[in-house]
Amino acid sequence: MLQKRQEADIRELNKSLNEFRMMHQQPDGRREFDLYDPDYLKKDKPARVHDDDPRLTISGLQKFDGEDLNNKARTKYQHEQLREWSEKQKQEREQADANQREADRLYELKMRELDQRAMELAKAEEDCRRAINIATKDYNKALENETNEKRRLHKQQELDDNHTELANHIYGDILTENPAVAQSAWGPHRVITDRWKGMSPEQIAQIKKTQADQIKETERLRQEEELRNKEWDRQRVAMARAGELLERQQERVRKEMNKQQAIDNLRLGQEQKSHKDFLYNEVYTNPPTAAYFMQFNTTSR
Repeated sequence: MLQKRQEADIRELNKSLNEFRMMHQQPDGRREFDLYDPDYLKKDKPARVHDDDPRLTISGLQKFDGEDLNNKARTKYQHEQLREWSEKQKQEREQADANQREADRLYELKMRELDQRAMELAKAEEDCRRAINIATKDYNKALENETNEKRRLHKQQELDDNHTELANHIYGDILTENPAVAQSAWGPHRVITDRWKGMSPEQIAQIKKTQADQIKETERLRQEEELRNKEWDRQRVAMARAGELLERQQERVRKEMNKQQAIDNLRLGQEQKSHKDFLYNEVYTNPPTAAYFMQFNTTSR
């Protein structure tokens, strides 16, 4: 939409420029036009132009004492010429004012566009910061939930291990001293209490093996927990670095926009100055002075 509006403004400027050329830069306004004017003969001076024509000699019989044939026409022509000059100066001033208004309008449109772009960038930055904050909050909450769950599981595991260890001590071979003679007829899991003399070497070895397996399992769980903690730390560092990189990118975009805005402002200032220089150096090059008007009505004739 902004591009279409800029194209319409450019077309309007080109149209104004062509109208200015058609009005003020016609071929008959050139200084050397009289050298190749096709109507040169039609515009050539007649035998008698006015009473003070130096070509009027006595033998030419074109001028007689007491004549003033061109008084009315000359006076009328002078008034018309003065009126045309005033009208032309008025049109030039109006055209210059219109051109200045058009330049001011384009400058205002450009400033509005830059302001809108800055507002959009600020909104995008705010949305990005809000999304980062939400993601960080969700991440912290998930981390907290996971930590609480790990603590609960660890506590539950520790409680189960304690119960298991207590049961092993109570019903294990260490305290029951289960010898081979204490084997019950009801199954290998039952003993005769008054005959049980302690554990066998195989039972003791089995207990030690179970303890070693528990130690290994505990070490494995500890290593897994350490790896999970390292992974969470790595993810936190990665997210912090991503946020820092995003802020740096936004800062670079902001600096680039400020630089582009300064360049556009400088270019618009130069265009406006060039346009004013063109008006004052090319268009308004021959203003009438007081000496020009002082040459009229200087005699009684």
